[in-house]
Amino acid sequence: MEIRERNALKGIVKSIEPGAVNTEVVWEVTAGVETTAISTKSSSERLGLSVGKTAYAVVKASDVMVAID
Repeated sequence: MEIRERNALKGIVKSIEPGAVNTEVVWEVTAGVETTAISTKSSSERLGLSVGKTAYAVVKASDVMVAID
């Protein structure tokens, strides 16, 4: 895979929860740091996602907000 996106996070798929239309995918980016994404069920199937497989979270956003307590 080659992509020119700066915000690509490589990780290991930890869980997959398929729904009727969408699939929730959780993967561990580094020890103790997880991220979650929702994609269409068909996209997840085409990617062949499975627990333990390496995947990338590619973040595309025009805004990033920072907050504190």
